Amino acid sequence: LDSLKSRLQTTKTRVSVLKLAGLVYREEGVKGFYRGIWIPLVTISCVRAASFTIYSDTKEYCRNNNYFTRNKMSDAAISGGISGALSGSLISFGSAPFELVKVRRQLEYSIAASKGVHLAKPPGTFEAVREIIKTNGLFGLYIGFPLHFLRDTAGTALYFLEYDAMRHLLGRQSSGEQGPTPPWLPIPVSVIPFVCGSIAGVTSWALIYPLDVVKTKVQQRALAGTPPRGVWETLRRLVRGPDPKDPKPVLAGIARIYQGLGVSAVRSITTHGLLWTFFDFTSHYIDHLP
Repeated sequence: LDSLKSRLQTTKTRVSVLKLAGLVYREEGVKGFYRGIWIPLVTISCVRAASFTIYSDTKEYCRNNNYFTRNKMSDAAISGGISGALSGSLISFGSAPFELVKVRRQLEYSIAASKGVHLAKPPGTFEAVREIIKTNGLFGLYIGFPLHFLRDTAGTALYFLEYDAMRHLLGRQSSGEQGPTPPWLPIPVSVIPFVCGSIAGVTSWALIYPLDVVKTKVQQRALAGTPPRGVWETLRRLVRGPDPKDPKPVLAGIARIYQGLGVSAVRSITTHGLLWTFFDFTSHYIDHLP
């Protein structure tokens, strides 16, 4: 799903998810959908663990110093948002090189096509890292980092802000214990983390999705060796088209930016819903150990 999302973000012509999936399968086989999979597999556990540690510790610091401790949704949201922003900003320094290599692996064929090169066999992950360093130096692994930093800081802040606000709305107390659910949404307590995690994942991602599209485009051009464009120029061309004398309708441009959001939404619902379900279950189990 993430591989299809990256391709939808960088394609110049509008194409459906099913058609794109068919093209990937015909040209690259099943492996094409999993290109660059070792990067997230190796890093995701470390990134998630570090992110939740920073988030939890920051919330605990606020609680111990009586910051945002009132039993109000605004305090829960602000506390979660600040903790998320700190978590996202710090984690981005370590995750940026891995994400760049992942994007490079996912867009291997389109990058090669822009260089006029036909790939009989795409390079592996380590070959991709070597080529990036050889072409751009060690700091080449941080191509597009300002956008990555902004995306992760804003996205993680929104994500935890929304999650904590919804958990408060659905009965979680300031102590962290889950109380009864409100009468207007009588769902089982065990389902609450999945519902809140899914909604927070989808909505926060939708809000920062244009930023992610611009980041991917900037990185794609840099990796392909084409002349760089500024952030605002990239965004303008995405929305209004390459010809300023014949601009596209704004709504068509916005639809172009949000290509691939549906795929990302499906991914977010499952991953973030399950993430919070298992996180809540494990935390509760540990907290109640003798």
